[in-house]
Amino acid sequence: MNHFGTNIQLLRKRRKISQEDLANSLGIKRSSLSGYELGNSEPNFETLLKVSEFFKISTDKLLKLDLRNVSVIYLSQLEQGVDIDITGGKLRVLATTINSDNVENIEMVPVKAKAGYSTGFGDPDFIKVLPTFQLPFLDRNKKFRSFQISGDSMPPVSDSSWVTGEFVQNWKTIKDGYPYIVVTENEGVVFKILYKQFDKNQTLLLCSTNPIYKPYEININEVNEIWKFVNYISEELPEPNLNRDQINTTMVDLQKELREIKNTLRNSN
Repeated sequence: MNHFGTNIQLLRKRRKISQEDLANSLGIKRSSLSGYELGNSEPNFETLLKVSEFFKISTDKLLKLDLRNVSVIYLSQLEQGVDIDITGGKLRVLATTINSDNVENIEMVPVKAKAGYSTGFGDPDFIKVLPTFQLPFLDRNKKFRSFQISGDSMPPVSDSSWVTGEFVQNWKTIKDGYPYIVVTENEGVVFKILYKQFDKNQTLLLCSTNPIYKPYEININEVNEIWKFVNYISEELPEPNLNRDQINTTMVDLQKELREIKNTLRNSN
């Protein structure tokens, strides 16, 4: 059930704001706001995001949770943005697309679309225009998306590589020290090694594999989506781990083994 109308009416009255003042703050008509509160009409995605940002409450809770039935303490926490649904028990907005065989696509988010993705990640109209592809060896029961990475902070994944991730519903399942794609409100789309700090200070520690980039923290209330790294596609061949001396030593050893095999075969004849 959509509780958007009753929720914004409750939140507006708690702040003692008139319909006129709230409508002006949101950049919409007073009649439109009145229609939302009465349940006679529904907002578009842009307006929904504006309301969410104004009251500092997620779109999921505005739509799915009847705020009239929660405690005053819990409602105050929501308004302060401290009650984050880490487990994903409540629906996270995730727009998706399917192909002609009714199989979910892997949508591709190129570098040019990454800035828009931070706000349009839940908008079906935004998602449906993204290019798509399929990787038949991936589990069809899971949701995947591919993001084009920019920069040199995560070698061996090079600049402009495509990193595919599996959607993470429950953030408590994040594996410390493992790479993830994180969609944030302020940082945009980033690809980093994650460490959970939920019990410490409600943050994630983001680290790079390139040591010149220092780790930094991000509060979980700034995170919109998290995708677990699955694979990547790159036009560049990663640098070999062996240096030149190691390669030469390996070649000498291989030549020695080859001579021994030839001698063994010669003696057996």
